[in-house]
Amino acid sequence: MRVCLPLTTVATAVILLATVTGATPAAAERSPTPAAAERSPDGAPPTKVSHGDPYADCTIGARSPDSVVYPGTEVEPYLSVDPRDSKRVVTVFQQDRWNDGGARGLVAGWTTDGRTFHRSTLPFSLCAPGGADFERATDPWVSTGPDGTVYASGEGVDFTKSTRTALLAATSRDGGRTWRNLTTTHVDEQPFFNDKPSLTADPIRKGTAYQVWNRLDNDPPGPSSLDGPGYISLTRDGGRTWSEARRFVDTSTVPNTQTIGHLIVVDRHTGTLYDFFDRITYSEDLSTVVEARYEVVTSTDAGDTWSAPVTVAKDTAVPEVDPNDPAKLLRAASTLPSPAVDPKTGTLYMAYEGSDFSGGRFDSVQLVRSTDGGRTWGSPELISPKGVPAFSPSTAVDGRGTLALTYYDLRFLEPGDTTTLPTAYQLATLPHGDPKRRTERRISRIFDWLQAPFAGGYFLGDYQGLVADAKGVRAVLTETHSGAPRNRTDVYTRSLRTRPAAPRG
Repeated sequence: MRVCLPLTTVATAVILLATVTGATPAAAERSPTPAAAERSPDGAPPTKVSHGDPYADCTIGARSPDSVVYPGTEVEPYLSVDPRDSKRVVTVFQQDRWNDGGARGLVAGWTTDGRTFHRSTLPFSLCAPGGADFERATDPWVSTGPDGTVYASGEGVDFTKSTRTALLAATSRDGGRTWRNLTTTHVDEQPFFNDKPSLTADPIRKGTAYQVWNRLDNDPPGPSSLDGPGYISLTRDGGRTWSEARRFVDTSTVPNTQTIGHLIVVDRHTGTLYDFFDRITYSEDLSTVVEARYEVVTSTDAGDTWSAPVTVAKDTAVPEVDPNDPAKLLRAASTLPSPAVDPKTGTLYMAYEGSDFSGGRFDSVQLVRSTDGGRTWGSPELISPKGVPAFSPSTAVDGRGTLALTYYDLRFLEPGDTTTLPTAYQLATLPHGDPKRRTERRISRIFDWLQAPFAGGYFLGDYQGLVADAKGVRAVLTETHSGAPRNRTDVYTRSLRTRPAAPRG
């Protein structure tokens, strides 16, 4: 769940960051025929991950008479691949999204052959069998350690009596079939609000994983009292116990400042941890954004101590909207960085939504990189097609150093079309990060984004997922269905080669 301001001053950061101006972007290419829209250009359909609805009969969680639950919806997926066997994949996602925050619960999809996915329920809400004592759950995340231990995390949320938020974690020793060691790593009640957790299993330190998030403090409630530092909890015994949550990124020196989008990546050669996040400072009355920039902090002792922050890039995102009808809000990955590290060279990459290449009219997928361990960063590079709004970048680097990025874009939207929003998911690959060798291909159907559940905008998720595997990378994404009000979305995955196949003789 993404709340960039405390609930007493509810506002969406997407709206605050800037104002969309200018003409509607032109379509980059013509829409395909309906038959062509059913599959990606390489002819290989993605694998459906989400099957059925384990929470269909759950009646818990209505916040008010205006609360609307979207049954059968699966959104905001993430995934992990077992480093010992890339056919062993675990995906996680929200199940049955509410319009005013969170979902009935979180679900995992797991496979041992890379193709056939089975379902298990994550114990993070009351709708799940044996679940934690929270009415809703949100922000699913998953990561697999070097010994095959799968770590899942999420956030439990209560709304009906008072706002209560908790960071939750569980582990699986059987590839996602069953979950144990359910742990509440941190819990707060209003005026505190925990948000946007992620979890990273250390790829070289067996049994070690890190959970990071931002903790909003609005005590006392009202303007000029917002503080939103980064918090961390970690395990060194395979998820059996987690450390007491502590502040590791400070925001107290600048009034009305928060962080969001914390995500750790690890350099396999040096063991260095890099935590990326967005730092946002608001005006005194919290009505506008004064400054927003992406930063990184590093740790060389497995998370015990952290460096001072280094600026990575200016956050230039503007509101995510339907370009033909800006009154229709979208909700994607604005304010959330997607970092990756090259396992061979240690080169750091960060992808994000920004408007540098559209003159502030709409967001594109932008990329910055560092070749000196995050001390300095280059200028933004445009990854998505010029003149086309693009959203929700995810990044990964395969074992041969090929950088991969996935994202949604609107190249198939025709001028004047205000009834549908044709959307597709793209894969861009850059061997060794070289933009001159960039290739791109569509990896999804073309679907109507406006069929998604509405939760602060038409909602596919604040993020999607991408990780390296034996072939190259594996992606997980959300697509919508038209004319299916009780099954608006499903989650799909694909394993993708990051280099073209060699020609046959």
